[in-house]
Amino acid sequence: MSGVEVLVVGDANPDLLLTGDTIPRFGQAEQLLEGADLLLGGSAAIVACGLARLGVPSALASVVGSDQFGTFVLNYLRERGVDTSAVTISEALPTGVSVVLSKPHDRAILTFPGTIPALDAAGVRNAVERLEPRHVHVASYFLQPILATQLPELFGWLQERGVTISLDTNWDPTERWDGLEDILPLTSVFLPNRAEALSIASAITGDRVTDLDQAGKALSALGCRVVVKAGTDGGISFEHGSLTAQAPGLVLEVVDTTGAGDSFNAGYLAALSRGIEAEQQRLSLAATAGSLSVRALGGTAAQATENELTEALP
Repeated sequence: MSGVEVLVVGDANPDLLLTGDTIPRFGQAEQLLEGADLLLGGSAAIVACGLARLGVPSALASVVGSDQFGTFVLNYLRERGVDTSAVTISEALPTGVSVVLSKPHDRAILTFPGTIPALDAAGVRNAVERLEPRHVHVASYFLQPILATQLPELFGWLQERGVTISLDTNWDPTERWDGLEDILPLTSVFLPNRAEALSIASAITGDRVTDLDQAGKALSALGCRVVVKAGTDGGISFEHGSLTAQAPGLVLEVVDTTGAGDSFNAGYLAALSRGIEAEQQRLSLAATAGSLSVRALGGTAAQATENELTEALP
């Protein structure tokens, strides 16, 4: 037994985080920034770090390149206590990288995929068989087309092993939002943000959905619990076509929202790992974890410890 509780599956890459005058002006205009920081990025990597920070033994299944960016990612994960034994190093592909143009309440992201789409189901199966996690969390569905097509079979296999499953698709760069009809019924917990929930519900129902309550009910009717990350409104849960719980986030001075949704995910999965049964309490932990993460630049610098999370709970 490895002692790993949660296996996080998906993207791991550096984020070059730029702050200040970050709206580009072409025509060879030179702009001066307030800051430029190289930080750990990738939704899956940030979730894994958040879980480790909360004391939940976590591992990451991902692919990085045999380059400086790949070394940076691996060293950062190890320093944060994440098991990297399921991270594959590719000699053929460079590590993906994102440039994040950050404003206090919003951001734009430019991503070079590199190794991000290279992970496949075989790599995940190998990690599950070796590490024996109780839960698998899949991140950045739309950035991993190879893995995405294999998820229905993989999720069925995980269910047969008694492994629970969560999914966060993150944003679809194509904005088509395809392919989730066969996956969500096999998913234990689906963790979209508000915009993603509306877009995915619209794609699945064939009608334009603009109301979050309608989206949550439609998606949860497929058989998964839908936990929506609603920004300052905190978290909202739906099950079996009904709204079941809601919890607010904290009111804090925002430094950077990068990775706040991933820290929310980590808080929710930590609550599941600890056997917390009350959905209201799970949501409160998740929303508080997401809120605390905005106190510093990047997705991991201000992730809460278990003590910080407990003390900050409303």
